[in-house]
Amino acid sequence: MDSPSPSHVNWEALDALIIEFIKSENLIEEPPSPPPSPSSYSSSSYQHRLLILQIRRLLQSGHIDSAVDLLRLHAPSVLDDHRLLFRLQKQKFVELLRKGTEESRNSAIDCLRNALAPCALDAYPEAYEEFKHVLLAFIYDKDDQTSPVVNEWSERRLFELAGLMTSVLRAHLHAYDPVFSMAIRYLISIHKGFCFRQGISSPITNLTERLLLEERDLPATPQASLFESPPFDEVDIQALAHAVELTRQGAVDSLKFAKGDLFQAFQNEICRMRLDITMLDELIREYCVYRGIVNSGGPNTSSQGTLLAQEPSVSNQPESESTLSADVSLEFRSGSNKLADTDMDSPGTGDASIQNPEAEERHPFGSAVSSHEDCSTSAMYRHKASKILQRNKNRGICDRNKRKRWKGRHEVQVNASMSEEQQVSEISSAVDANGDKEDTYEMMLAVKELANKGMAAEVVEEINDMDPAFFDENYIFLFQLKRIEFLKLVSVGDYSRALKVASSYLGPLATRDPGLLKPLKETLLALLSPNEKFSGESLPFHALSTSLQVAIGRKLGIEEPQLMKIIRATLHTHNEWFKLQMCKDHFEGLLKIDLLKQVDSSLLNDTLSKSLSNDVCSNTCSQGTATSSSKMHEDGSSPAQVSSTGETAPDEAAILKVMEFLALPRADAIHLLAQYNGNAETVIQQIFA
Repeated sequence: MDSPSPSHVNWEALDALIIEFIKSENLIEEPPSPPPSPSSYSSSSYQHRLLILQIRRLLQSGHIDSAVDLLRLHAPSVLDDHRLLFRLQKQKFVELLRKGTEESRNSAIDCLRNALAPCALDAYPEAYEEFKHVLLAFIYDKDDQTSPVVNEWSERRLFELAGLMTSVLRAHLHAYDPVFSMAIRYLISIHKGFCFRQGISSPITNLTERLLLEERDLPATPQASLFESPPFDEVDIQALAHAVELTRQGAVDSLKFAKGDLFQAFQNEICRMRLDITMLDELIREYCVYRGIVNSGGPNTSSQGTLLAQEPSVSNQPESESTLSADVSLEFRSGSNKLADTDMDSPGTGDASIQNPEAEERHPFGSAVSSHEDCSTSAMYRHKASKILQRNKNRGICDRNKRKRWKGRHEVQVNASMSEEQQVSEISSAVDANGDKEDTYEMMLAVKELANKGMAAEVVEEINDMDPAFFDENYIFLFQLKRIEFLKLVSVGDYSRALKVASSYLGPLATRDPGLLKPLKETLLALLSPNEKFSGESLPFHALSTSLQVAIGRKLGIEEPQLMKIIRATLHTHNEWFKLQMCKDHFEGLLKIDLLKQVDSSLLNDTLSKSLSNDVCSNTCSQGTATSSSKMHEDGSSPAQVSSTGETAPDEAAILKVMEFLALPRADAIHLLAQYNGNAETVIQQIFA
């Protein structure tokens, strides 16, 4: 099956999401500034995430009393839910017995009498039976795998309880993860579901299997007082159920807990999905260096980059045995940044069943190593770097001092007993001082920034200085750049120079490639009516600058970031998935996914797609990827869609009815309705007949 055309991405929108993420997670060094106001949402959200992380770690390590103390101090109303309080006290009882000392056994008996038994009376209907059952832990050893309380002794219960409390506190404190963190979970989840449903392989399996973990935190459930909530719109129920892979009842419970707020319920559920945060940070730092958001030299350069190059390993180690790098006794202080919002308890995932055939060892963050034939030629640019960098400095291009320095989550990994001076010294000693690598990045970023500003003539000059043969191999780029130069000259009335550019470059290139004749003709029409459309910043330079950056980077031995491959592939499958669903995604606006798809390339699209096809499609879509021919509905209301067979799709009410009664995915419901002339009652009767 032919590969589809690659999906274009608004990289500037992704830059904005990434910048918001690294600021929210405190991953970059910011200049000294006044302390944020206590009412500042970003500041309070970050501090709340730190609090939740601290409580999570305390629970995972069995320090139940310390966790409860923090809850009473920062979120006392959470303990008003006796269901949670009972679970906490029951786990405390087990952990006291686990210590195995006479003193701890006596403490367990005190806990039983004064805390656990009273809670069991009114926590929930099954609580008293659970209370009596856990008493068996007195007489059955924790290492007895045949005992009736083997599950109560299991350390996995600690992680389940920690996940449940995380879900509850996140919703209670409105301490949701940054938008990008939620978006990447959602996109990868859809990507996996689409590939599984279509029976196709994914070119990014090696990355997605390690980044998005299989386990999820337990969901927060509504209290009994919310059980009699008014019925929810079936559209909301089905949208939530299929967006985050819940049963219908699970979606109803989630909406009850969120008091009917669909978007809050969605955020609660999407944040339950577990990410490998260490890997995510590495992917983001690699992207930030590549895009010029942060400096290529940084505290983690010597230690980071290993995770992206690793193959996933098989691990039978239970989740409870994974290492916590931070001292759980570290006291949470308001305003402290000694903890990072990361899931340090996540175990490694198993081997991915499908490997990317193009996967190679990665050397991110400034390492000028490439699998391409000409990667070793990066040394030939070294003697030119000084002249190029000085020229760009005079133009005000690529000022390193304006970029942020990556700080990372050092606070999680340093010893809490170290002085601040020792920590600073340790961080500074890890800085990568390799100037050649930084100069190589600066040369690539200079081309990107010049192209972003529409300085086409200067881009051509820089590239010719770096590699005079570049445009012979990539003539489409030269056509695009000279096309921009032509339009800019026309817009200022310099027709003589514009025609000289057209005759010297555009004409010969169109002769070389007849496919360029059409865009050449469209370009020459600008002579008839020069207007603001073709002036300055109104031209869509960003897509061109990114594709140029990729090509120049490879010539300099700099590989495209893995995150760019993930975003391209997942946006493509997101498009295809909702074509199959014949509706609009309810949540793409919330997660800014719609902005990632807004690529204004109307003027350059005809040739840009051609120049990108070789570089992008191989990284985005495997040969098995299918493209739906269904038309996507624009507004999500009752659609008048057209199926792939050309027939009008069933109405929305019939689709929802079949989905509800048969618990089917939307695409399957549409397929069945198409077989029975859109009659939902007939479909249901046939299934139950």
